[in-house]
Amino acid sequence: MKLDYISNINEHGDNVVRLYDFNMLQAEKFRNLVQQVIITNGANLELTTIDFIEARNCSLTLRIASEDFGITSTNKKNFFCDLTHAGYTQMLSLLHPFCKRETNGYQWLYDVDSSTDLLFSPAGTW
Repeated sequence: MKLDYISNINEHGDNVVRLYDFNMLQAEKFRNLVQQVIITNGANLELTTIDFIEARNCSLTLRIASEDFGITSTNKKNFFCDLTHAGYTQMLSLLHPFCKRETNGYQWLYDVDSSTDLLFSPAGTW
Protein backbone atom coordinates (compact mmCIF):
# COMPACT_ATOMS: atom_id res chain seq x y z
CA MET A 1 0.00 0.00 0.00
CA LYS A 2 1.30 3.43 -0.92
CA LEU A 3 0.45 6.86 0.46
CA ASP A 4 0.93 10.10 -1.44
CA TYR A 5 -0.34 13.62 -2.01
CA ILE A 6 -1.37 15.12 -5.34
CA SER A 7 -2.16 18.83 -5.59
CA ASN A 8 -4.48 20.60 -8.01
CA ILE A 9 -6.29 17.56 -9.39
CA ASN A 10 -8.96 19.69 -11.08
CA GLU A 11 -9.85 23.21 -12.19
CA HIS A 12 -11.10 24.01 -8.66
CA GLY A 13 -7.66 23.53 -7.11
CA ASP A 14 -8.72 20.46 -5.13
CA ASN A 15 -6.09 18.09 -3.75
CA VAL A 16 -6.02 14.43 -2.84
CA VAL A 17 -4.21 12.27 -0.33
CA ARG A 18 -4.49 8.72 -1.58
CA LEU A 19 -3.91 5.21 -0.35
CA TYR A 20 -3.34 2.99 -3.37
CA ASP A 21 -1.50 0.00 -4.83
CA PHE A 22 -2.89 -2.54 -2.36
CA ASN A 23 -4.60 -5.90 -2.34
CA MET A 24 -7.54 -7.30 -0.39
CA LEU A 25 -5.34 -8.47 2.49
CA GLN A 26 -3.78 -5.03 2.97
CA ALA A 27 -7.22 -3.38 2.77
CA GLU A 28 -8.41 -5.68 5.53
CA LYS A 29 -5.31 -4.94 7.67
CA PHE A 30 -5.90 -1.21 7.21
CA ARG A 31 -9.59 -1.52 8.11
CA ASN A 32 -8.70 -3.53 11.22
CA LEU A 33 -6.18 -0.87 12.29
CA VAL A 34 -8.76 1.90 11.93
CA GLN A 35 -11.20 -0.19 13.97
CA GLN A 36 -8.74 -1.07 16.74
CA VAL A 37 -6.61 2.07 17.07
CA ILE A 38 -9.12 4.82 16.33
CA ILE A 39 -12.58 3.45 17.09
CA THR A 40 -11.79 1.08 19.97
CA ASN A 41 -8.77 2.79 21.58
CA GLY A 42 -9.53 6.40 20.59
CA ALA A 43 -5.85 6.89 19.69
CA ASN A 44 -4.20 8.61 16.74
CA LEU A 45 -3.08 6.45 13.83
CA GLU A 46 0.11 7.64 12.09
CA LEU A 47 0.13 5.84 8.74
CA THR A 48 3.88 6.20 8.12
CA THR A 49 4.53 3.91 11.10
CA ILE A 50 2.59 1.01 9.57
CA ASP A 51 4.91 -1.58 8.06
CA PHE A 52 2.80 -2.29 4.95
CA ILE A 53 2.30 1.39 4.02
CA GLU A 54 4.98 3.14 1.96
CA ALA A 55 4.81 6.91 2.33
CA ARG A 56 5.96 8.51 -0.90
CA ASN A 57 5.80 12.28 -0.39
CA CYS A 58 3.74 12.92 2.75
CA SER A 59 2.61 11.66 6.13
CA LEU A 60 -0.97 11.22 7.32
CA THR A 61 -2.26 10.96 10.86
CA LEU A 62 -5.86 9.91 11.49
CA ARG A 63 -7.31 11.58 14.59
CA ILE A 64 -10.66 11.67 16.40
CA ALA A 65 -12.18 15.16 16.47
CA SER A 66 -15.31 16.81 17.81
CA GLU A 67 -16.35 17.68 14.24
CA ASP A 68 -15.69 16.25 10.78
CA PHE A 69 -13.02 18.50 9.26
CA GLY A 70 -11.40 16.07 6.82
CA ILE A 71 -7.75 16.48 5.86
CA THR A 72 -5.75 19.57 6.76
CA SER A 73 -2.10 20.55 6.49
CA THR A 74 0.03 23.59 7.11
CA ASN A 75 2.91 22.53 4.85
CA LYS A 76 1.47 20.09 2.24
CA LYS A 77 3.78 17.39 3.62
CA ASN A 78 2.30 16.46 7.02
CA PHE A 79 -1.44 15.84 6.85
CA PHE A 80 -4.06 15.25 9.53
CA CYS A 81 -7.44 13.66 8.99
CA ASP A 82 -9.82 14.86 11.69
CA LEU A 83 -13.14 13.04 11.81
CA THR A 84 -15.64 12.23 14.54
CA HIS A 85 -16.11 8.74 15.90
CA ALA A 86 -19.15 8.46 13.60
CA GLY A 87 -17.02 9.64 10.66
CA TYR A 88 -14.53 6.83 11.22
CA THR A 89 -17.36 4.33 11.70
CA GLN A 90 -18.68 5.41 8.30
CA MET A 91 -15.15 5.02 6.89
CA LEU A 92 -15.11 1.39 8.08
CA SER A 93 -18.23 0.65 6.06
CA LEU A 94 -16.70 2.33 2.99
CA LEU A 95 -13.58 0.15 3.36
CA HIS A 96 -15.58 -3.07 3.76
CA PRO A 97 -16.02 -3.95 0.03
CA PHE A 98 -12.24 -3.79 -0.53
CA CYS A 99 -11.79 -6.42 2.21
CA LYS A 100 -14.18 -8.92 0.62
CA ARG A 101 -12.78 -9.17 -2.91
CA GLU A 102 -10.12 -7.78 -5.21
CA THR A 103 -11.43 -4.76 -7.11
CA ASN A 104 -10.32 -1.93 -9.36
CA GLY A 105 -12.92 0.41 -7.89
CA TYR A 106 -12.19 3.37 -5.63
CA GLN A 107 -13.78 5.15 -2.70
CA TRP A 108 -13.58 8.65 -1.24
CA LEU A 109 -13.30 7.93 2.49
CA TYR A 110 -15.29 10.90 3.76
CA ASP A 111 -17.81 13.42 2.49
CA VAL A 112 -16.67 16.72 3.95
CA ASP A 113 -16.40 20.06 2.17
CA SER A 114 -12.62 20.49 2.27
CA SER A 115 -9.98 21.21 -0.36
CA THR A 116 -8.22 17.86 0.23
CA ASP A 117 -9.99 14.52 -0.12
CA LEU A 118 -8.93 11.04 1.01
CA LEU A 119 -8.95 8.43 -1.77
CA PHE A 120 -8.77 4.66 -1.26
CA SER A 121 -8.03 3.06 -4.63
CA PRO A 122 -6.16 -0.18 -5.47
CA ALA A 123 -5.27 1.17 -8.94
CA GLY A 124 -4.63 4.73 -7.70
CA THR A 125 -7.25 6.18 -10.05
CA TRP A 126 -10.62 7.81 -9.59
